[in-house]
Amino acid sequence: EVRLVESGGGSVRTGGSLRLSCAVSGVTFDDFTVGWFRQAPGKGREGISCISSRDSTTYYSESAEGRFTIATDSAKNMVYLQMNNLKPEDTALYTCAAAKTQSHLSVGSWSYYFCQGFHGRSWGRGTQVTVSS
Repeated sequence: EVRLVESGGGSVRTGGSLRLSCAVSGVTFDDFTVGWFRQAPGKGREGISCISSRDSTTYYSESAEGRFTIATDSAKNMVYLQMNNLKPEDTALYTCAAAKTQSHLSVGSWSYYFCQGFHGRSWGRGTQVTVSS
């Protein structure tokens, strides 16, 4: 059973930084895709950054590009999301998700498709990020 536990959320002012962590258990990082998603009140879930060891790709949404950085530590089974220059519109519940992704893709990348919601996955419970102006 795959389990994911997020931490690192909190309240910051505009322009501040946070580093979210996701502890993953029950799976190795081989042929593995993991991502961070967020959902603000009244809005749909958004895949903001995903990374895949299956095809060595990384994806960032337009809202995350240039401000957020995703990283993994396979020795510790950890996934991180460094978030800089935070804005009030970044306020949301941030959740990590993961799955074994062993198929070969002839078109596109696992990180992109995973962030778009394709493929089954396990979810954590999330950590709240609140950015005030």
